[in-house]
Amino acid sequence: MSWLAPLLLAASIAQAGGNAPPTGAHADLPTALPPVDAATSLLVVAPHPDDETLCCGGVIQRVVRAGGRVTVVWLTSGDAARLVLVLMSRSLFPSEAGARELGAQRMQEARAATARLGLSSSAQIFLGYPDGGLSELIGAHRSRPYASRTTGAAAVPYEDALGPGHPYTGASLEQDFLEVLERTHPSLILAPTPLDAHADHRAAGLLTQALGARYAPVRYWIVHGGTGWPTPADLLPGIPLTPAPLARPLVPEAFGLEPAEEDGKLAALQEYRTQLRLTAPFLLSFVRSTELYSLRAF
Repeated sequence: MSWLAPLLLAASIAQAGGNAPPTGAHADLPTALPPVDAATSLLVVAPHPDDETLCCGGVIQRVVRAGGRVTVVWLTSGDAARLVLVLMSRSLFPSEAGARELGAQRMQEARAATARLGLSSSAQIFLGYPDGGLSELIGAHRSRPYASRTTGAAAVPYEDALGPGHPYTGASLEQDFLEVLERTHPSLILAPTPLDAHADHRAAGLLTQALGARYAPVRYWIVHGGTGWPTPADLLPGIPLTPAPLARPLVPEAFGLEPAEEDGKLAALQEYRTQLRLTAPFLLSFVRSTELYSLRAF
């Protein structure tokens, strides 16, 4: 917990409005992405399947086209999407087996989506930690296993994850994340900001800031950026993504997408059939002419 306490404090101050754009010695630090070329080794940290496409689908395609390497690591398999579970099971009380089935289905969708973006199977890494439980792992359950409220699992239940059977603890999550960093040797990491409204995203951002920043520069994105964002909530390619209310203190900069990259992003998102059934306007709102990234986490 030694690495987490100061990060949690800084994040809470930022969420309370105590953050401001960079000044003084840090005012001239670059916030745009570094140049993308054949030497780029990009690691995208996604809390759930679909986050990688929403935030970074354009950059992923650009790196692949430049001859660089891209790896996506999904921290969870998205097995706690309750409304989807209710629809799948036609019951207000979905079973634990049904939740694990959803996780497996969302992993299949993630493979198909990122294949559309140009990734091979070896560049798709699933950790299988509990959807909706990442903040517990980096908090009270760093050494004591956490039991998922949806799958009932207290250890990674997916055989094709990086570490099947690894306990649902923060220490295990850190170990697996470090293994990914050692395996991929990133030159750039894209991760969620701890200012994101979703607890899993906040935890993923804190984890990346604590461990990933030792290996490579990190740029931060946001998906759950405030009520009503992105606006308008619809498929409107060709217009820029506006900064999220919760991310405005980070002064995000735009990465411009080419029309073909927007098309590729849309094709990838269309593989997420489970999510599009309920949240299509929200998901499709990220198919815009820009993606937004910040140098600062919070």
